[in-house]
Amino acid sequence: MADNCKSEITMTGRFATESFYAALDAQREARGLTWKKVAGEAGVSASTFTRIAQGRRPDVDTMAALCRWSGLSADAYVGRTDGASGKQEPLTRMIGHLRADPNLSEEGARALEAMLRSAYKQFRKA
Repeated sequence: MADNCKSEITMTGRFATESFYAALDAQREARGLTWKKVAGEAGVSASTFTRIAQGRRPDVDTMAALCRWSGLSADAYVGRTDGASGKQEPLTRMIGHLRADPNLSEEGARALEAMLRSAYKQFRKA
């Protein structure tokens, strides 16, 4: 399935809806759940799966909920057409981790982000 996902992304440069749906379906079947039960566990409407099966892309909140439920990585289903490698800069990864840390307040995450940006700018090799 991973090869199909990569080829769909490469060809379209868009979200690999069909591959994402297939991965969700495999996860659903492995857990022995109905789509209705998945919807309840993931916190999305049951009609979401019909729309995705019909080729419609989920909105970002739905995508996040389904990735959380399934353990899938959104990165695997998003393609780039700008020639970039898709590799994140280290500072981007660090800030992302800070923002996702439930132990930090929003204010604390912003303060740490500002310090990291300043230090990174000062010490980064040109």
